Amino acid sequence: MTTIGNRLQDILATIHSITSVNQGRPVNQCNQPVQLLAVSKAQTSQAIREAYFAGQTRFGENYLQEALDKQTQLNDLAIEWHFIGPIQSNKTQLIAQNFAWVHSVDRLKIAQRLNDARPPDIAPLQVCIQVNTSNELSKSGVSQGELVALAAAIVKMPRLKLRGLMSIPEPSKDYNKQRSQFKQVRECYDALLAQGFALDTLSIGMSDDYQAAIEEGSTIVRIGSALFGTRAISNKSLAP
Repeated sequence: MTTIGNRLQDILATIHSITSVNQGRPVNQCNQPVQLLAVSKAQTSQAIREAYFAGQTRFGENYLQEALDKQTQLNDLAIEWHFIGPIQSNKTQLIAQNFAWVHSVDRLKIAQRLNDARPPDIAPLQVCIQVNTSNELSKSGVSQGELVALAAAIVKMPRLKLRGLMSIPEPSKDYNKQRSQFKQVRECYDALLAQGFALDTLSIGMSDDYQAAIEEGSTIVRIGSALFGTRAISNKSLAP
């Protein structure tokens, strides 16, 4: 097995261990299994291919042109592509046409453009609202105060399917702080459920904090460096 394959099995074993410890109570709010989304930005197509043949089928990309190039190179594989990066208005058409999921919807204009551009002959685009619970100006995401209005607008859009929330909390090595930040996102999720929104997805947790995220109810952990190692493509070559 490749190094990527070994890392993949280690991560899956850790996820299984956490959820096994939690046996007897819901693993997350909807009692959904925890899915691993491999964050393949700045990784080569060959690295993605290795992960795929080790059993990973869901991949997340941040940069549109890079992702489209990889989709062309890997079109022989049954990959489920997720867009997880910030979305510029002029990129919405290609995102809507080429991805199964979008995790980073953070404003009404972007949601409407994605809906309008989604081809009618394929399944609705699965979306998560990115929420900024830390109120960091450098981070994308809707504020908690604007979350309900955006969710209510999205559920009326026929070519989008609102699945849940995504968040990127402030980085921290402290486990208790990680848990506290993820709890804020889960409470936003719980509040939407209480208002009748049919959600099943919490996209929270990355390589350095996914264990805390799972404890707080994550259903999708987005893992990059822990799976692939260091980035293989220079940042200078990346285009939004």
